[in-house]
Amino acid sequence: MKVLVTDGDTRPALAVTRALGRLGHEVVVAAESHPTLASVSRYCAAQEIYPSLKTRSEEFAVSIAQIARRRAIDVVIPATEITTLLLAERRDLLPANCTTPLPSTDAILAANDKAHVIALGRELGVPVPATVLVESKRVVPDASMLGYPVVVKPSRSRVRTSTGWASTGVQYARDGMELARMLDSLPDHAYPLLLQERIIGAGVGVFLCFQHGKAVAMFSHRRLREKPPSGGVSVLCESVDLDSLAAAHAVRLLARLAWRGVAMVEFKRDERDASLRLMEINGRLWGSLQLSINAGVNFPALLLAVAKDEPIAPVTQYRVGVRTRWLAGDADVLLMTMLRRHESTQPATVQGRWKAMREFMHFTGQDLHYEVEARGDWAPARLEWRRRLLGA
Repeated sequence: MKVLVTDGDTRPALAVTRALGRLGHEVVVAAESHPTLASVSRYCAAQEIYPSLKTRSEEFAVSIAQIARRRAIDVVIPATEITTLLLAERRDLLPANCTTPLPSTDAILAANDKAHVIALGRELGVPVPATVLVESKRVVPDASMLGYPVVVKPSRSRVRTSTGWASTGVQYARDGMELARMLDSLPDHAYPLLLQERIIGAGVGVFLCFQHGKAVAMFSHRRLREKPPSGGVSVLCESVDLDSLAAAHAVRLLARLAWRGVAMVEFKRDERDASLRLMEINGRLWGSLQLSINAGVNFPALLLAVAKDEPIAPVTQYRVGVRTRWLAGDADVLLMTMLRRHESTQPATVQGRWKAMREFMHFTGQDLHYEVEARGDWAPARLEWRRRLLGA
């Protein structure tokens, strides 16, 4: 099968390219420019370029359709939030023999809207953090019932504006004055936003593949180290048994959205009472995709079956205790820890820095894998480290 993978410079695109290439599929990698992590992989059969998503995103779907027609592509797999939405909106442009394993545009927009997800969680009886919705700068919210620090979370991570796509991020306000200053300084596109109580506890992620309204595969991991250390993307994670309650909540949420393809539903386990709290839904491929593949759940292969509407035998088991490490990201975490360049309630200590250094130096271990570094396919790692060390 001929497969076109977008966003070639992302780790999910690399994971898809390797997973499908190893199965004998012909993988074409597309990006705004080359070389990319995925395009230098030995499993990439060809490279393609599409217009800048920042300045010409309206041309993206047209370009993908042209590539699909010229290359006789069977399936297009987008790898990020923006390309997923853009392709879903104009999937009608794809040639008749080409398809993509995406849900409806409405479902994607709903999943990307954190305010909608929180409201849906409440409706379905899924526990959520205490939340106040702030519609605009003109609204002065009362956040006293949430306690401080308050989480300030724009409803959308990626926002389409008149000048292109803008990214938003989560911030923390330590008191009312800081919250007022923060809300006033945020751009208009950051609204509406959520003010939430800060839930302290471990993250619980459920990764799923849906076909015909049912989950055909589920997977879970725990984050051992994150970038930044105070909470963010995983740089070292480990496969764990599914939390049955989290899985049930995730299935209900995605079923209500009439989901198709892959998604990740994220919770936190509140350390106060060990209860789950819904955080968000990511309706796209995720950064730690390689871990699920290493553990035995080949989500990229499942996506091909979903796209072609082929029968799927439900994946009910995978190996627990498998670890996957993003080494370059982990190096960033070490640097942040040594220089104290991240938010934390814990004071800097010499012992803490030495502990971080010792843990970083554990390069081998039973069932430890790497996201970018791979035996027999070293070009992506060389590219990533050359960029970081030489800026080229």
